Amino acid sequence: MKNLFQNIIIKTIRRKLQNRAQKITAKQLEKEISDQKVEFKHILHDIFFILLGISAAGFGLKGFLLPNMFIDGGAMGISLILTEMTQIPLSVLIVAVNIPFIIMGYTSISRRFALRSIIAIIMLAISVHFVPFPIITNDKLLIAIFGGFFLGLGIGLSIRGGSVIDGTEVLAIFFSKKTALTIGDIILIFNVLIFGFAAFVFSIEISLYAMLTYLAASKTVDFVVSGIEEYIGVTIISDKNEEIRIAIINKLGRACTIYSGKKGYAKEGETLQPTNIIYTLITRLELAKLQTELDKIDEDAFIVMHSIKDAKGGMIKKRPLH
Repeated sequence: MKNLFQNIIIKTIRRKLQNRAQKITAKQLEKEISDQKVEFKHILHDIFFILLGISAAGFGLKGFLLPNMFIDGGAMGISLILTEMTQIPLSVLIVAVNIPFIIMGYTSISRRFALRSIIAIIMLAISVHFVPFPIITNDKLLIAIFGGFFLGLGIGLSIRGGSVIDGTEVLAIFFSKKTALTIGDIILIFNVLIFGFAAFVFSIEISLYAMLTYLAASKTVDFVVSGIEEYIGVTIISDKNEEIRIAIINKLGRACTIYSGKKGYAKEGETLQPTNIIYTLITRLELAKLQTELDKIDEDAFIVMHSIKDAKGGMIKKRPLH
């Protein structure tokens, strides 16, 4: 009887353990399916932006720059210069010039980034070679501005998709890790060399138009990647912190975080007074409204602001094209 009772207990415990194992497996499977759905959604999102970027860049190249012997900065500028000098098709040079940059991206960023980038560059080369984009204008100023705009739009959208179709940024990241120069310094030096070479080989006029094209492209890239609604992190220290907190929530419709601190301005031996510090995140377009509300409550409030490249989660407004 005793052995029978022990066997029943053992079987019961074993059955519970098996059921628990099955439940854990089911939960893991459910999480795996959920993760795969999220991954697939992000892949579709990235593919959409990369394809849109390729179309915009192809239109900028064949609709504006190529028919009028205009060049740009970066790896694309090198490809355009070599095309004019050697008559090798731009579609071939786009891939060839960017291969060293993609190898750098493989070693300094990630394999996934490098794979996406080489696929995007090959697709851009195919688009430039086979897709018959219409020639829009022969006006040099319009070519420089709108050619740069569409090329920059394409580069920016590709970056939003997790790839590049111009390897200059990869080169800058690679060398910034090995030198004291910043990414901006390296890109500037690289493009100065390109424009100087263009002035020597072609003419100063073409080089000047190339600078204008590059400025239009770089500003468009910044706009597409960062957006007009760049986030601003705001830290506020005020004795009227509760009123400010309510104003941020009710007037701006934003959330905020309160953390405790101490006022550091005191003489030796004096007790530091506690204070609440408010931190919130707003867009650049809402900055004036926040400042107005703060002046209504406390004109002497101590405010620190800094740019935020991106943010997600919480009660923040989604940025366009994100």
